[in-house]
Amino acid sequence: MPRTTSTRVDEDLFASAQIVAPLMERSAAQQVVYWARLGREIEAGAGVSHRDVADALAGRRRYDDLSAEEQAIVRTEWAQRMAARREQLNLADTFAADGRSYVELDNDGKVIRRDFAS
Repeated sequence: MPRTTSTRVDEDLFASAQIVAPLMERSAAQQVVYWARLGREIEAGAGVSHRDVADALAGRRRYDDLSAEEQAIVRTEWAQRMAARREQLNLADTFAADGRSYVELDNDGKVIRRDFAS
């Protein structure tokens, strides 16, 4: 886990993060960190358009139309979003709550059937 440090953030920036964060499935603090990282990457990359990256992430622009640097930023964001969703995903609990059976492999590769009464 990365080390963290406290810092002060303008109220209006944090308020904006509180609005946007739930849409991006982040906390307000995570949104501010995301914006900081995105800004760092944009400043480091020549020819990177924040607007084009944001549009691609929102589905308003084609990924293939981005520069290689912009595509790298988008791929990084996609990877972070997928990791966050995988952490929240628990299909075993979902299936159990729905009374649905499923199969999985154990650590030895043996097929295990999980049955739940409906």
